[in-house]
Amino acid sequence: VHLVESGGGLVQPGGSLRLSCATSGKIFSINYMSWYRQTPGKERELVANISSHGDITYTDSVKGRFTISRDGPKHTSDLQMNSLKPEDTAVYYCNARGLEITGLLRVFDAWGQGTQVIVST
Repeated sequence: VHLVESGGGLVQPGGSLRLSCATSGKIFSINYMSWYRQTPGKERELVANISSHGDITYTDSVKGRFTISRDGPKHTSDLQMNSLKPEDTAVYYCNARGLEITGLLRVFDAWGQGTQVIVST
């Protein structure tokens, strides 16, 4: 299973970006799709998470500003980021956990390569 993020870039404070995560491979199901971010010297941080049942969690710092969504049949996820702040600057990673078809069903935990988000004047 492979994940590819897109939509990162440079934006001014207060602006918006929409990140997208596309998947490929023989996916049977995805239980969780998540967005993480990481800045140099810091651990990767969970930003938002959405389950197959639609249960959503956000880290406190993005509540009310970011919105995670997913398209179940297409196995994709988006992260709408509004009212961006300089402290949101990071590399954003998509993560998916579920079952893939490899003869039998097998658990997978896949990551994308990351997309850079820079919030600056």
